[in-house]
Amino acid sequence: MDKNLKDRDVLLVKEKGKNELQAAKMGEDGKLKRAKPDSADNPDFLKIDKNGNILENFFENFKRQAKNPTQFEFFRVPAEKFHEVIQKLQDALKHPDKPENREFIDLHRIDPETFLKQKVQQPDEASQQSPSSQKSLQSQPPPANYAIDASRIDWSQFESIGITRETLEKTGNLEKLLNRQKTDLLPINPKFDEITLRTDARLSLRESSDGKLSMAIHALRKKPELERPYFGVRFSDEDKQNLLKTGNLGRIAEAEYRPGEKTPVFISIDKQTNELVAFRAERVKIPENIKGVTLNEQQKKALSEGKEVWIEGMTSKTGKDFSAFLQFNADKRGFEFRFDNEKKQEQNQQQDKAQKDVPKTFRKVELTEDQRNSLRENKTVYIDGLKDKKGKNYCGYITLNRETGKTDFMFPKDYKDALAAGKVVPDDRHKTQVAVNSEGKTSEATKNLNEPLKQGQTKPDEKQASKQAEKSKKTKSRKLS
Repeated sequence: MDKNLKDRDVLLVKEKGKNELQAAKMGEDGKLKRAKPDSADNPDFLKIDKNGNILENFFENFKRQAKNPTQFEFFRVPAEKFHEVIQKLQDALKHPDKPENREFIDLHRIDPETFLKQKVQQPDEASQQSPSSQKSLQSQPPPANYAIDASRIDWSQFESIGITRETLEKTGNLEKLLNRQKTDLLPINPKFDEITLRTDARLSLRESSDGKLSMAIHALRKKPELERPYFGVRFSDEDKQNLLKTGNLGRIAEAEYRPGEKTPVFISIDKQTNELVAFRAERVKIPENIKGVTLNEQQKKALSEGKEVWIEGMTSKTGKDFSAFLQFNADKRGFEFRFDNEKKQEQNQQQDKAQKDVPKTFRKVELTEDQRNSLRENKTVYIDGLKDKKGKNYCGYITLNRETGKTDFMFPKDYKDALAAGKVVPDDRHKTQVAVNSEGKTSEATKNLNEPLKQGQTKPDEKQASKQAEKSKKTKSRKLS
């Protein structure tokens, strides 16, 4: 397979009421075309660059061209695992009502309206409008482009548990429901024969392969069910602690939706119902920037592994700076901020402890901030100006011993041996000084210098330069004689 397909997905389409998956492509006339999904390398198939906006343009054009857009369902599968995932998806669509199949289908399903909404009004486009045009846009109600047409819903299902369409509209939950999201926690009272059960639950809609919608009830639980496996995932004590404290597992888990098949997922707790929720890891895109802060590779790696990352110096919509933990939440299907003052305080205490562990002086010689920073980085630092019991000056190297908490000292000769054996990490903040004083190396500026350079010194001072010149002059005189 072409290596360029590594970070790309292939778009699949299925007509509602049928189980056959087909590859989607756009014809020259701008209309949707379908073909047998034989190979991800097929140049006609629509490839989805995870960093591009091709889906926005595709669905905008598709909705304009299609006579009945709602009769189609769309899915995306990774090009690298093209045949494998298509077969699994095809099998799952045969029995979509099974919980494990429904979960797998939803992980790959694409909602066209999600991309169409992004095209409604971009911030840059709004800023280019005249003030009167902007005012007109703001006064208009939001477009009613939802992922699900309300006319397709069997409202009698909701009425059977005491929920009406009017109730959903008044509470602001109808829009969430029509966008394939869960409602907020609502009081429901389902009846079983002569018994009425009163409880709270969140509601959502599920769509079967034949296009029928059914209501899903996410009942309120007293506490998360962490003692028994979740799709084959067993939770350790640390997992349980993470889920209860942050709502997120804090690692990637291997869910087993089908026997013998492992699927990497993020797992979180629905904080309103205490229900466990999973989200497929391969569908998560790690951002490059968050609120004006560019993430480094270490931060992005941690986020991709489900861990939380402390981000400092972000800018809110109101222009204020703030800092928070960032972590992916499977229930929200996106990254969330968490303001954990207790953990931040703990982190600051650890940083303060690390600062205190590095001494400010060594044998009555004050260390510079550069020297202390090098010691924090486990580097071996050159130090001079030391005095022995007789008052004679000497120099050497110090390293912070993390095990004992003390500062170890070695003379230049010992340092050379340790350096040759790879037992120390040299301080690169003062390369010239280290090279001259301990490694015997010279530069044009130091080749005739016998005295050691002082801390931070890379060339002779005025007195040393005078001695150096005098020595050079004598050396030349000897050669002439």
